[in-house]
Amino acid sequence: MILAPLPADAPVGLYVHIPFCAHICPYCDFNTYAGKSPLIPRYVDALCRDVHTAGQRHGSRAAATIFFGGGTPSLLSPADIGRVIDACRAAFLLAADAEISLEANPNGLTVAYLAGLRAVGVNRLSIGVQTTQRRGLRVLGRQHEAADGEAALVAARQAGFEDVSLDLIFGWPEQTPEGWRADLDTVLGWAGDGPDHLSLYSLIVEPGTPFADAVHRGIWQVPDDDAAADLYEAAIALLAAAGWDHYEVANWAKRPDRFSRHNALYWQHGDYLAFGAGAHGHLAGTRTMNHLLPETYIAAVTADDTPVSNSETLDAATQRGETMMLGLRLLHDGVDAGAFAARHGVELDQVYGSTIDELTELGLLQRTGHGVRLTQRGLMLANDVAARFF
Repeated sequence: MILAPLPADAPVGLYVHIPFCAHICPYCDFNTYAGKSPLIPRYVDALCRDVHTAGQRHGSRAAATIFFGGGTPSLLSPADIGRVIDACRAAFLLAADAEISLEANPNGLTVAYLAGLRAVGVNRLSIGVQTTQRRGLRVLGRQHEAADGEAALVAARQAGFEDVSLDLIFGWPEQTPEGWRADLDTVLGWAGDGPDHLSLYSLIVEPGTPFADAVHRGIWQVPDDDAAADLYEAAIALLAAAGWDHYEVANWAKRPDRFSRHNALYWQHGDYLAFGAGAHGHLAGTRTMNHLLPETYIAAVTADDTPVSNSETLDAATQRGETMMLGLRLLHDGVDAGAFAARHGVELDQVYGSTIDELTELGLLQRTGHGVRLTQRGLMLANDVAARFF
């Protein structure tokens, strides 16, 4: 069971943002920069210093997970990743079985490099495959081939990784339903028994990206909402037939114990501390965002100034709404009524009883023995359902 929401004093997650990329994909609106790899040594120094300061500020709080996101964290050497992990261990009470994840691009992942990551403590990989269709890789601006994805998974197994997730994107221009099913069938058969986890994301055309400009100018046409929903439903059916556990709106695990523990902490409305340029954090009802530019982040940390550029303290109603929005993404357990009352000091039905009853009448929610969760129909309208709680 993935309990949502978590208690206010539950162990935190530690998110470490690595903003460096060799190449910026045209659809990406994450805080990433190409051509700034010479900053990496100073950036790693700043990360370690920031982690140390945060540990002092928060009294060596217990931590359950570390997640290196990006950007392209695999541009850092195992030694650099190890320095940051060691800083986290020194600053926080990191669980002995902590999940330590790292995002990586498929190209360039050698057995030696991955064995180096395992040696410093990384125990989960998330590899950005996106598609096995060469046309799709070019459309998405990816710089690897499908064979690189399988080679990365093989190398990860040889290096000792037992927990490997693959990211795939659907809904890109000219993608066909047959091609999408071929993507899924292909990766499930990689390296003998395939990956342990899949994250499947519908392409979102983000404003200000080169991809958005191409769509606006008519160079690319993306599938409409109905076509994207058809692709999503096709994935649900195919993976269900293969025995995979659809535990969250966009995530599947080969076995129930292979869910992403760090990402689950987000859906459980848990607290997470943010390190690195542009990283977002959440602690005790306050959201924070760090300086976007790596140079500005480095300068702030080096000067013993706060790296936080923006913060927002959420009122009680917004916090309750976010618990519902996030927790309902968990398809098996949804939001737990007892945990909701313990976290927010008010009964679930006292706040949302009429809304839940109405959504249940519409077939979008169902009550469980312990709370409320989405129905299959509600899953297809999850954003609309979430909006009703604000």
